[in-house]
Amino acid sequence: MTRVPVQPVAPAPPLSPAGRAARRKAVLEWIAVHSLGVAAALFFTLPFVFVFLTSLMSDSQALGRDLVPHTWEWGNYRTVLDTPGFLTWWRNTLLYAGLGTALTVVSSVPVAYALAKFRFRGRSLSLLLVVSMMMLPPQVVVIPMYLFWAKQLDLSGTLWPLIVPMAFGDAFSVFLLRQFLTTIPDEYLDAAKVDGCGDLRTLLRVVLPMARPGIAAVALFQFFYAWNDYFGPQIYASESPGAWTLSYGLESFKGAHHTDWNLTMAATVLVMAPVILVFFFAQKAFVEGVTLTGVKG
Repeated sequence: MTRVPVQPVAPAPPLSPAGRAARRKAVLEWIAVHSLGVAAALFFTLPFVFVFLTSLMSDSQALGRDLVPHTWEWGNYRTVLDTPGFLTWWRNTLLYAGLGTALTVVSSVPVAYALAKFRFRGRSLSLLLVVSMMMLPPQVVVIPMYLFWAKQLDLSGTLWPLIVPMAFGDAFSVFLLRQFLTTIPDEYLDAAKVDGCGDLRTLLRVVLPMARPGIAAVALFQFFYAWNDYFGPQIYASESPGAWTLSYGLESFKGAHHTDWNLTMAATVLVMAPVILVFFFAQKAFVEGVTLTGVKG
């Protein structure tokens, strides 16, 4: 068997002073960027870690300076869940956030589709009205709306004054979806109409599958808003503890356990956990939807 001689590999030529300087600059930039990323991650993560660790401390240790529990008191979460009314607050919050999100999406998609793809007289004025409604704070209309729901319909002490209006669309959701739907080429809609699809069937069969990222972003925005809403339940449901949500009930819980910081932190973790989990599993669709709609934080 003939051996093939192995040619020695010539060593790489030494870098010039300019090359070494450029390489050193690139390494320093890499270190600086990643250091800033780690610092930012710690800045946003450490408060959650502190809340979680405090929720697992004993009563005496939670009032001290220790940062790590001596004994992991997982029973604090059972104590919070056994608090009268806590599971009711969970149920009310799920009803408010889940049903409200579904109604908002169902009612906002057709309006956004019309503003994005239909050509009709007054379309620009309609879009201007939608944007104007986004600038109107809810506190401006809270008194007449409360008088309508409480005095005319006798629905005070319930969450229905907050859920029912979502069936008529939301200005921010309509605007966000409209911005996303404008990115869908009209050729897809024209092809569907050539195949015999009407406007409704085109919306259901063509537009909705392509608009999933935008719909996911709108749904998450609305879900987070309803889950964290404190102002609305305070106005309409404060007089009825059976209609309280987690955001409003947590304030009452904190007042009743103002010295039990471990229990207060455990309740806070239970309130935050669903939102964190939802965003963790849906962050890809959320980021894609927000990016394609052109919304910047």
